[in-house]
Amino acid sequence: MTIQLRQICLVANKLEDVLPDLRGILGINSCYVDAGVGAFGLENNLMAIGRNFLEVVAPIQPNTAGGRYLERRGGDGGYMVITHIDSKPEFDALRQRALDNGVRVAHEYSRDTWWGCQLHPGDLKAAFLEYEYDTHEDFSGHWMPVGGTGWEDKVRQDITVDMVGVELQGEDPQALADLWGSVTHLPVEDQDGHPTIAMNNARLRFVTANDGRGPGLGGLDIIVADREAVLREARLRGCYVSDQQVDICGTRWYLHDA
Repeated sequence: MTIQLRQICLVANKLEDVLPDLRGILGINSCYVDAGVGAFGLENNLMAIGRNFLEVVAPIQPNTAGGRYLERRGGDGGYMVITHIDSKPEFDALRQRALDNGVRVAHEYSRDTWWGCQLHPGDLKAAFLEYEYDTHEDFSGHWMPVGGTGWEDKVRQDITVDMVGVELQGEDPQALADLWGSVTHLPVEDQDGHPTIAMNNARLRFVTANDGRGPGLGGLDIIVADREAVLREARLRGCYVSDQQVDICGTRWYLHDA
């Protein structure tokens, strides 16, 4: 089985408060708005990062899952890890492994050539894990959450090149990693003292929650082609943490040179 990280979803109180910072600091472009998330009381905006995507959602009505998540974690932050699976049998097998590990299906959907499933963040102890399969089986192109195709001309990689890692935090990083490993059927390895899981194009890193926000998606690793441009804009926007990290939308962005 191959699992590709295709999209990260962040949640914010208001889109207009975070989109300028994300686009300005990371040097990325918006590429799609999905009106369908209105059914969940949300609005969204998607931005291309390489051949993958960053989504931000925000509640537009009371008592939404996104709103409750904001309250639970004390503000903007990481929300979903969204992946692309290489076959329908593997899609079905992952769903069954989740159930076997006591992880509930929070939402699922299907169309003629596209299937998707979201696993409950309460059971996964950190974030939603969403996985999708479509019959195009194209890890670097066709992606239904952005309308399939039509986003390619929005890709810009002169500042930010790609996302290569996700930092998930909890009280017991090893137990958290073991749970995600059991569900995804991927091995848990040690890297620099942290349990990690290697997907096809990115690593999940599991760390102790020590920022006072509890379990969640706390950080992202990105490859940058122009670190100075990122840091310069981050300073202007009040998002600078260090020469290795900026903080945008309640999320730690760790910078790695191309």
